[in-house]
Amino acid sequence: MRTGYLAIALVLAVLAGCTSSKDRIAFDGHYFRTKVAKVDGQRDVFSVRIRDVARSLDGAREAGRHAGTAYCVENYGSSKITWVVGPDTPPEELQISDNTLVFQGVCPQL
Repeated sequence: MRTGYLAIALVLAVLAGCTSSKDRIAFDGHYFRTKVAKVDGQRDVFSVRIRDVARSLDGAREAGRHAGTAYCVENYGSSKITWVVGPDTPPEELQISDNTLVFQGVCPQL
């Protein structure tokens, strides 16, 4: 009986970590996985990795913009970003490797 409760608890824990499909945002008709991380321990300097860029470059750019904006709002309360490489960078200057687009930006400190 105890094993059954543990199994149910494990399933509920796994499901709690999943993002509901209704909470996901599609960009150019596609869903992109993004990861935002601070750079060199500086919270205001961050990078955004957008996977599966081959689905849609325009969609990946907007997904990266959204992820960066959410990061700055969460950490600094502002949506302002100074992009080093970002969604408005010319295509030939974008950093794309292994189907992953990488942006870098700075959240201006208020």
